[in-house]
Amino acid sequence: MGFRCKSLLCLFLLVLLVFLQKASAGQHYYNVTRFRGRKQENGCNLFQGKWVFDPSYPFYDSSGCPFIDPEFDCLKYGRPDKQYLKYSWKPDACDLPRFDGASFLAKWRGKKIMFVGDSLSLNMWESLACMIHASVPNSKTTYVRKDPLSFVIFEDYAVTLYLYRTPYLVDIVRESVGAVLNLGSINGGNAWKGMDMLVFNSWHWWTHKGKSQAWDYIRDGSELYKDMDRFVAFNKGLTTWANWVDSNVDPTKTKVFFQGISPTHYEGREWNQPKKNCYGELEPLSGSTYPAGAPPAAAILNKVLGTMKKPVYLLDITTLSQLRKDAHPSTYSGEHSGNDCSHWCLPGLPDTWNQLLYAALVM
Repeated sequence: MGFRCKSLLCLFLLVLLVFLQKASAGQHYYNVTRFRGRKQENGCNLFQGKWVFDPSYPFYDSSGCPFIDPEFDCLKYGRPDKQYLKYSWKPDACDLPRFDGASFLAKWRGKKIMFVGDSLSLNMWESLACMIHASVPNSKTTYVRKDPLSFVIFEDYAVTLYLYRTPYLVDIVRESVGAVLNLGSINGGNAWKGMDMLVFNSWHWWTHKGKSQAWDYIRDGSELYKDMDRFVAFNKGLTTWANWVDSNVDPTKTKVFFQGISPTHYEGREWNQPKKNCYGELEPLSGSTYPAGAPPAAAILNKVLGTMKKPVYLLDITTLSQLRKDAHPSTYSGEHSGNDCSHWCLPGLPDTWNQLLYAALVM
């Protein structure tokens, strides 16, 4: 009788375990942001830490990388200081593995990796291409730049890095009224299928207005709007993207990352220096927190990721990037007139984003 009771107890516990696993099946977009304050399984929150001076940086010389656009090539276009190149990200609880381009290529031999998004995706894509190229400088490459699809192939390894430019992730379509941002349409996603890794990004273009706005109207279902709250629109568009991932990605074949919200530094009041912006900034903020806190878009991204059924790893680069007020092209851009406090110099901060991507893959 006692053995029977124990067997029933074991059966009950097994059923309970299966139920709990099913209940948590949609909870794994996550690395660190969703459960802020908890540690990862390996005991380290990669995105909680500080910037430290590191004379071994940068990973490469800009003059030796054939993939850098003029808008990111700060040294070529006159930036006089070089200290911004000499900082590495140090998580509080562990050390980041040093990026090894040859090892990366070997692991991803024959694979296809795609960055999908706006010019911050371009920033990160060019950075990764440069980091790999510096590790295997004699490897044959094929480099093609077109819109919306560009790519670099490392021929000796059959590894292809794609860039698909789509600033909103959802589609801009031509209707009788003009260009329409359709919050429920994502036909561009057909180009994303069949990849072994996808790294998504979107936010900056959602705030553009006036002449820099890429659309005339917004469509939400059957309704057409001249404009709407941009945070509401971003939430709706990102939800359409999340539904696309849940419907089209096989996690056994494709790893999915979201690049996180990249900050700007036009408003010095955010770091308690109201008369400043990124121009002339020479070093990062000290410590591990940003005075202004996280931008509202980050909360929207976290919320949408939390509803997803398929696993998406958030590269939570927002805070560590907020600390780098010194890392923008500013006036040293070959393409942007004025003061660019939105994009990032190469070499520079996006190299750390890719080092964190590398760490997420190997740790």
